[in-house]
Amino acid sequence: MALTATADLIMSAAVTGAAVPAFNAITLEHAEGIATGVERSGAAALIQISENTIRFHGGRMAPLVSACARIAEGSDAALGVHLDHLQDPALIDEAIATAADLGVTSLMVDTAHLSYRANVEATHGFTLRAHEVGLWVEAELGQVGGKNGHAIGAHEPGARTDPAEAAEFVAATGVDGLAVAVGSSHAMTTRDAELDLALIGRLSGSVAVPLVLHGSSGVSDDNLGAAVRAGMRKVNIGTALNLAYSGAVRAVLDGQASVTDPRTYLAPAREAIADTVAELCRVITAPATLEAR
Repeated sequence: MALTATADLIMSAAVTGAAVPAFNAITLEHAEGIATGVERSGAAALIQISENTIRFHGGRMAPLVSACARIAEGSDAALGVHLDHLQDPALIDEAIATAADLGVTSLMVDTAHLSYRANVEATHGFTLRAHEVGLWVEAELGQVGGKNGHAIGAHEPGARTDPAEAAEFVAATGVDGLAVAVGSSHAMTTRDAELDLALIGRLSGSVAVPLVLHGSSGVSDDNLGAAVRAGMRKVNIGTALNLAYSGAVRAVLDGQASVTDPRTYLAPAREAIADTVAELCRVITAPATLEAR
């Protein structure tokens, strides 16, 4: 199947009140497992590659991103390719310049570490350039005021996005999607994050673009489904896949200490990712089914 544009995937999900799952790929096996899992679920999804993953691969964007695009093209599922959490201006420049050749249709400009005004200015500038080449652009609001007036990261558990400020940020930057802080946190290995569903509803009503949930691996199935019903339209998942992948590798090596062929443990790792992806697609792309459980 031809690559599907991120904008089209999210628009289709919004029409049905669902969301697009966006799965982080670190290795080729991640990408293959993601495609297989999405196919099994009958859903549509994004394969996304983060700046950290690009750094892991020696700072070279093209090899893994191109491979993910080819895997997506060869899949029976509707898949797109997204670049996640790009902070380095040079890397953002490269992404904008090469996106069409690599098969990328969207990126996240992450300047959340800057002050609000600097975040707005940088995001706006990158968004204008990305739009010129047809890319869908995601951003996040930046630093959210925390305890005792200190700023905390936008995706720390205690952080919350202000609906009025979010609407102002979107209007000022022209972005197409906004990652918001509603109770989840990156890299959680337990699924006990409590999302602020009422806030998601207020944000959905205030912000003129689709909302994005980061840190979704730490959220239960029921809470994820409720978040989608409340207005989330893109749901990012990374750590859950790594837990499945690493667990499968560990199980093989613990049981067979003499194994040296990577295929022996990477095949079950890839399958574990596929199983995890298929289940999460069911939750995220068909939230109405959760009400009957």
